[in-house]
Amino acid sequence: MRKGLILALVLPGLVLLVLVLNTARNYAGWQPATETPAERLARLEPYWRILRPEGPGPHPAAILLSGCDGVHDNMDYWAQQYVAMGRAALILDSHAPRSLDRAQAWRALCAGQVLPGAERAADLAVALAALRDMPGINASDVALLGASHGGWTVMELMRELSSDTPPPGLSEWPVPPDSLTAQLGPAVVLYPYCGLLSGAAKGPWPGRVRMLMLLAAEDSITDSADCQQMAADLAATGAHLDVITYPGINHGFDQSERSILSPLEFNAPARAQATRDIRAFMGFAAAEAGI
Repeated sequence: MRKGLILALVLPGLVLLVLVLNTARNYAGWQPATETPAERLARLEPYWRILRPEGPGPHPAAILLSGCDGVHDNMDYWAQQYVAMGRAALILDSHAPRSLDRAQAWRALCAGQVLPGAERAADLAVALAALRDMPGINASDVALLGASHGGWTVMELMRELSSDTPPPGLSEWPVPPDSLTAQLGPAVVLYPYCGLLSGAAKGPWPGRVRMLMLLAAEDSITDSADCQQMAADLAATGAHLDVITYPGINHGFDQSERSILSPLEFNAPARAQATRDIRAFMGFAAAEAGI
């Protein structure tokens, strides 16, 4: 009985220690298990989906990244919006290739224990390079959209492109980082994570990339104030970053599919406003989409 009591007292401490050490590893950007770009592509490609405009193209493109709970209806909605703007839209699923879409394993990602934004940026880099070989795609003009964890990922890639060191978990860049930078068009991030584990503000961003950050003032998952401060710091270094904060709106306002225990709610008016703001940012009138 005494051994059982000792184990009951010690085990929670050991679990906490493991979590702390793993969080520290993610903060440091250290990932001992690496893949080549070809291996990462082979892992991701069977799970991504591409929606295309009518006609043979070549069409400019967009890559979309979901939040930490995986690909849901908001990714399809935004993909359709980009198709309506004449872009082929690639929905990049980082969850299914790693079985993070099963048994609510995605919660480990939401807790910052697996696949932090800097590491997931490798998926984005590989997808950017892969667009070059796709028929009907103009890979020299690729817009980005990331929601929540996906937005964190997009911002981490902006920082990592200034370094010769590839994102954690990737043995090398799929193509030189300045070549990837040349592909980038406008980027949009919705209610991204900007907290302690984010290193997005640590380095210079590509000067040619324009970004729109859409924040929820009443965000109960990420701190919109952190993102506002990060945006101000980045703008001071020359980043082209516009910020719009929606008052009275919570995290994930554009997503209706979610866990049964989620306190978040879909907000149709907020999604419609975000659609108008994104279309304006991309140079399109809202009336063209009937919004």
